[in-house]
Amino acid sequence: MRARAAWVGAAAGLLLLAGCTGAPSAGPTGTGTGTATPVPGPPDAPAATVDEAALVAGVQHASIATVHPARLAPGLAPPSNRWYSGLVFGATPQPVFPMPQSFALTATGFDVGLPHPTAQPAVIAAPHVPAVTVDAGAASAEVTAADPVAVTVALLDGSGGTVGHVALAEGSPFVSFTADRATTLAVTVTGGAGFQGGTPAATATIDGTTWGLVAPAGALAGDRVRLAPGQTATWYPLPDGAAPAAADALAAAAGDPVTGVDVRYGVDKDVARTTLVYRTAHGTPSAYVLAPHQRAGRQPARTGCGLGTYHSVLGDLQLCAGSQLDAFAQTVPPAGSLDLAHVDDARRTAIVTQLRADVAATPDFPADTYFGGKALYRAATLVVLGEQLGASDVVAPLRARTEQALRTWTEPQGCASRAAQCFVYDEAARSVVGRTPSFGSDQLNDHHFHYGYFLAAAGLLAARDHALVGPLRPVMDLLGQDIAAASATPQLPQLRVFDPWAGHSWASGTAPFADGNNQESVSEAVNAWNGLGLWAQASGQPALVTEATWLASTEAAAGRAYWTAPDLSAFPGFAHHVTSIVWGGKRDYATWFSPAPSAMLGIELIPMNPASGWLAAGVDPARITAAVDEAASGGYGVPFGDYLLAYRALAGHDEAAAAWQQAVALPDSAIDNGDSRAYLLAWIVAHGG
Repeated sequence: MRARAAWVGAAAGLLLLAGCTGAPSAGPTGTGTGTATPVPGPPDAPAATVDEAALVAGVQHASIATVHPARLAPGLAPPSNRWYSGLVFGATPQPVFPMPQSFALTATGFDVGLPHPTAQPAVIAAPHVPAVTVDAGAASAEVTAADPVAVTVALLDGSGGTVGHVALAEGSPFVSFTADRATTLAVTVTGGAGFQGGTPAATATIDGTTWGLVAPAGALAGDRVRLAPGQTATWYPLPDGAAPAAADALAAAAGDPVTGVDVRYGVDKDVARTTLVYRTAHGTPSAYVLAPHQRAGRQPARTGCGLGTYHSVLGDLQLCAGSQLDAFAQTVPPAGSLDLAHVDDARRTAIVTQLRADVAATPDFPADTYFGGKALYRAATLVVLGEQLGASDVVAPLRARTEQALRTWTEPQGCASRAAQCFVYDEAARSVVGRTPSFGSDQLNDHHFHYGYFLAAAGLLAARDHALVGPLRPVMDLLGQDIAAASATPQLPQLRVFDPWAGHSWASGTAPFADGNNQESVSEAVNAWNGLGLWAQASGQPALVTEATWLASTEAAAGRAYWTAPDLSAFPGFAHHVTSIVWGGKRDYATWFSPAPSAMLGIELIPMNPASGWLAAGVDPARITAAVDEAASGGYGVPFGDYLLAYRALAGHDEAAAAWQQAVALPDSAIDNGDSRAYLLAWIVAHGG
């Protein structure tokens, strides 16, 4: 999430991905168990071993983050960049979208809805509309347990005592309330009769959807649900076209609330596998939904699915019975250099000539964490390109300059003596923050976008200068852990920005929006994981390479599914080829910084790193050219024109040849400040053949 004021693949080197063995990645802990079964595809990868306490202890500490978790139990890490962050931050809680349902806290309890998406020319919207409202007589609420997928919210009385707690998990159709003391809930149904029946579930029809309620025998009396301490009531919507088995499966699972979700992953040369295990209080099998990206391309054999679908802003969600969700994504390994083996002499000469000009034109590096990191990345790509092309003498001064800048940024105690180009650890926020923030990075916005550029620059330069690894490693490792720690520790949360069910990251730290959290630049998210992988390769951390590859692969699959090449057939009112911001409750053809069509697509391409071939994987070339034509209908002399040309080159040889000619003549104003004409020309040759 940004409020911008300015414009902003090779398998070689993939370490130890095939045949990784070891314990599963450490997931969230909690009571109860899930039923974990052997997974198809690559085996579980071992979690990277990182001494976060030592990394945090080594840097300057300062209170500079501006986040205020108003509804969070003591001792918990502020859950920034989550689908449920809006429950925690701000004076008033915001609706959240765990999918398939929506949820909101109220003054005395909570309400639940089933969003119904509608499409307009520039937006697909499915806002929270309450269907069931539950009054627990509460006076306040606070989050008491959380992981990247699931959250538990305690409802408190006026004295701070717990009335009960609500369990939610993304991808789970259930909202459960478990009483911590004898409690009577008042249940209101919007626009219809209340819940009736009760064996195995009471039901109500609300706006055309059948809702179920499972509660202990005798607990439901009219619009009241009376619970003894420890008893649970659970609400859920039935899917459209529900198979006869769907109602039975949901009713059977509803009484055992989800207490957390364990995250496991594995990677080989073809597949990055995500496994989510929905843990329940008593080990009863649960239910989950599959999103479009989890059904695209090659997927594992599944049982218990096909029970019906829910409509959502992402497309249809498919209901499955069971507690273990397995999904595949095509592997996107870290890539730091372009394949230029086949470039002809004339084009090689043209690229080197342009390289000299671009090196000479490199400005001073900015001091903020976004543009500063982006500038270092641009410089590092020029250095690597020059060394590939045998022009080391041309880029040697830029290498020295960029290495020195990285050494400055990564002085662990740099912020003790200066107010810029350094990082601190904020104990209250449990996060690493740059001393010169930008785009709300002090609100924990966009950390993966910013830090990905630093990690990529460090990885690119350290790959050929191993003497850099030692000086850079303490802070670079800390930046990587800030955004991608595989396990929660007292210092940092697990997977701060990445959502393993959604398959992508969330950019807003606090999500102060009625539409949930959001992410604009999915390509910069993939760039972050590519950068993490490059740094892990250069610094000799194979388990971190595996994790970074899993993150990049999964985010790339979600990026194609929801941003750059989405199936929009269910939304005929939407008038564009791409969506530019994905929220919990809507998808926009809009950006935070510009109404220009070139920005709508360009922000999903930036910075077109060597791994960006993921954009075209399984995509019809005609779809690529149609998206580019919409973005650059008047020509390429527009913001992000360079990235639009690079993307067009993925549509085939002829398109790449035309893109080269356009790139040679492109005005300087159309080349992004994280890019260079030399790199653009080389990228077109490498990817367009």
